[in-house]
Amino acid sequence: MNAIILAAGLGTRLLPETENIPKGMVKLFDKSLIEMQIDIFKKCGIDDISIVRGYLAEKINFPSITYFKNENFSTTAGNESVYCAKQKLNDTIICYADLIFDISIIKKMIDFNGDVGITVKSDWKPRYVGRTLHPISEADNVLFDESGKIIEVRKNIQKPNSNVGEFLGIMRLSSKCSSLFLKRFSELKESHAGTFHNSPSLKQSILNDMIQELIDLGINVEPVMISEKWLEIDTPQDLDTARKVFANINPTELNI
Repeated sequence: MNAIILAAGLGTRLLPETENIPKGMVKLFDKSLIEMQIDIFKKCGIDDISIVRGYLAEKINFPSITYFKNENFSTTAGNESVYCAKQKLNDTIICYADLIFDISIIKKMIDFNGDVGITVKSDWKPRYVGRTLHPISEADNVLFDESGKIIEVRKNIQKPNSNVGEFLGIMRLSSKCSSLFLKRFSELKESHAGTFHNSPSLKQSILNDMIQELIDLGINVEPVMISEKWLEIDTPQDLDTARKVFANINPTELNI
């Protein structure tokens, strides 16, 4: 098993923090977000770690890490970054670089034995109270049918009386579905035009869109339900929130 951290984006919403460094290099406590992720993966026995760089790539430089570069980072998004690391996609945990999470979440992903597993939080709405710079309408949602099967993954699912959760930006692909992901994305790069699921184009598509593509192909995408500590650092407001939440906690006592 290996891990791929997607860290190519511009991070414009986190300005001025990202004026001179990529978003994943923003520090909370005395470590960057990426450094905390690397520590967790290694604690879980995952030493084969890759980072897809783009914006200010040279600023991300850790020992014993495999690096790829999304040369088109300013015009593409998450799926293109995954494709840039295609040689490493084989029973892989993929996550965005702007996340802080408890080590137990990665342990759950390691224990997952299906084809595609995505982290999902059911009690997700309270996190958006007062989050004015990243409102609830921008949440990456997951819709379940009556049997508990995931049928839709996209932003801003508003269906009253439906079972809706939030996708937390960490997924695991089995070897079989890693191959399927790459095969399908390669085919789409050759032939697709126009919008792609919930994104304006294939180039600008995010993980949600390829997860939905796999669902539409008949792949069983399963939830890995999460209640542990998890935060997304997308805006200065999120960073302030994280610093307040953990202000009186010794970071060494946290498994993050």
